[in-house]
Amino acid sequence: MNLANNSQDKTDQHSELLRTHDLPANDVMSEFMKTGWAASEEEIISAHPVSAFTKLRREKLSKKYPGKRLIFPAGRLKVRSNDTDYPFRAHSAFAWITGIIATDTVPDSVFILEPTGNGHEPYLFVHPRSSRDSDQFYKNTRYGEFWIGKRLSLAQTQSKYQITVREIDQIQSFLANKIDSVIIRGEDISIDKLIDIDSKEEEEFLNTNSLLRMIKDEYEIEQMQQAVDATARGFADMVKVLPAATSKPRGERVIESAFYGRARVEGNENGYSPIVAAGSHACILHWIKNDGDVLPDDLVLIDAGIELDSHYTADITRTFPVSGRFSKAQRDIYMIVYRAQSAGIAAVKPGAKFKDIHNACMQEIAKGAHELGVLPVSVEESLKEENGFHRRWQFHSSSHHLGIDVHDCAHARKEQYMDAVLEPGMILTVEPGFYIQADDTLFSPEYRGIGVRIEDDVLVTQSGAKVLSNSLPRHPDEVEAYMAKILKS
Repeated sequence: MNLANNSQDKTDQHSELLRTHDLPANDVMSEFMKTGWAASEEEIISAHPVSAFTKLRREKLSKKYPGKRLIFPAGRLKVRSNDTDYPFRAHSAFAWITGIIATDTVPDSVFILEPTGNGHEPYLFVHPRSSRDSDQFYKNTRYGEFWIGKRLSLAQTQSKYQITVREIDQIQSFLANKIDSVIIRGEDISIDKLIDIDSKEEEEFLNTNSLLRMIKDEYEIEQMQQAVDATARGFADMVKVLPAATSKPRGERVIESAFYGRARVEGNENGYSPIVAAGSHACILHWIKNDGDVLPDDLVLIDAGIELDSHYTADITRTFPVSGRFSKAQRDIYMIVYRAQSAGIAAVKPGAKFKDIHNACMQEIAKGAHELGVLPVSVEESLKEENGFHRRWQFHSSSHHLGIDVHDCAHARKEQYMDAVLEPGMILTVEPGFYIQADDTLFSPEYRGIGVRIEDDVLVTQSGAKVLSNSLPRHPDEVEAYMAKILKS
């Protein structure tokens, strides 16, 4: 039973309310709670490796907003049901600009870049530890150490992340000094109220942050590789439980559970709700119910990624034959997607346009549909923008930016995203698919209900592309050999 979350006034996130099922603490008990605690020595914490990189990120942002106060709320706890909350995850812009890892992030924190004569000074406002120095350590169910455990002190946070840290209670007086400000709005209503609304500038602020995040620094690339490697181990965990998944109702959840265990052991969480889609569920692009049965002759499409404590997430898709062997029809469709993805990966290189990746993939998707006899026109005619008949079997895009968000840099405008030129340091997915609905009578019965997607995470390098997820096989022969090895171990 979750006892740790306290209902709060919707207009004041810092107020404390006594829940109807909470037991009161009388004066005698309160006095007793003040006594008998051992003195605690505060551990000195050295600077986190990310701090060298966040300093550079802040300098880049500072140059774009001279003389302007920049405000990044971490966000608030979100109610799941009554007085229980969802696990907290900071807003991605806050995570990127501060570098604070998930286990150190405190709900309701606010990061501010305060303008100075020659740039900006970073300030972090957080709830202080509810330690034995006050009765909050046992009374405050959201921040008290009896309820949620020990957190970093203000001094430790300052040392670890190289930011001046103050108590959150000081923020209102800090912001009372009215200067030109821009905020990530909508994450903290109590802070929003203190800042005048300028919708156009706030939209541009989000846009600027997205554009700065497109080119990953060395720390981000290293974190992304770690997230990908952990995710690859999670895929092996899922292959191991395929026999168990076929023996139980809602076998998709058996597979999903295996991955979640790896995500919690090696990371912070799932980077997004995994898709575990057996049989014709693979043709539902955002299938996240994951409540279907898994049959021995099925394909199972799995789209999953582990988010590390640094908030960086992988995003990988593989389509496995549950039996360990592809049928002829399954292999036919798989090879179309394999060729499409290979073409997409080959299109990833500096100087190419982002949309070139999708165009390369769709060439092969159209060719495949033509070879199967389902295109009503030639490949060339179908590829024309006014036609696009092949899109019936792949309606989604073939790529997106990846990083702190699974769909990273989402506030970039179309011309800054789809029409952008690829540069070294960008990390992208390449993920074509081919999905034949169970009632698609353009195909003969053996093909109906087959859905295949292959997705890898790719770093743009100086000379081309590096597939970060290359440890997971892609070719169907390699997939079968990989599964055989895992299932024998």
